Amino acid sequence: MNRRVFLKNAIAVSGAAIGYSVWMSPLAATSRKNRQFLRPPGALPEPEFVSRCIQCLRCVDACPNHAIITLSESSDKLLQGTPTLKPRRQACMLCNKIEGEFLKCTEACPTGALQPVSKDPSGIQQKVAIGTAEIDKALCYSYNNYICGSCYRACPFPGKAMTLGMWEKPEVHAEFCVGCGLCERSCIMYPQAIRVKPRGC
Repeated sequence: MNRRVFLKNAIAVSGAAIGYSVWMSPLAATSRKNRQFLRPPGALPEPEFVSRCIQCLRCVDACPNHAIITLSESSDKLLQGTPTLKPRRQACMLCNKIEGEFLKCTEACPTGALQPVSKDPSGIQQKVAIGTAEIDKALCYSYNNYICGSCYRACPFPGKAMTLGMWEKPEVHAEFCVGCGLCERSCIMYPQAIRVKPRGC
């Protein structure tokens, strides 16, 4: 390794360390308290995820449903280029009917920012925590004298993550909801009556 390459790598490592220390500082943590994003399946807790993610876009390329996008230039500079999801645009289909043992984005991540997640239902329920779906009953058709149920039919864990009451009124059970966003994507109401929010918000 020549001197130029050595110095370049040293600067990169130092910059990453400084960025992480800034991210972890009490002031930064306070400023980001309400600035959470939906992360792909298998994501580590936010500070560790950001410290490990190298914005390589491999998870973006690997997603078979094109659900993963990157945060825009208007976002916090430390977060620019990190992967996120916007379910109303496209939801995570949990690699349903896609060949392979693991969710593709978690398989593609080279740094462990996304931990490998097995495609079997128990693996998904244990390790996927993108967010939690929340229903706005003032907007939901089924709570306003109509019958819908489209969100329930889109849910990959019907009867567990979501159940239906009388007149197909949906109820989300947060302990089983993985936040894939298929319910939000399928909602026929505009604006949507069900949204996935990051856990802890």
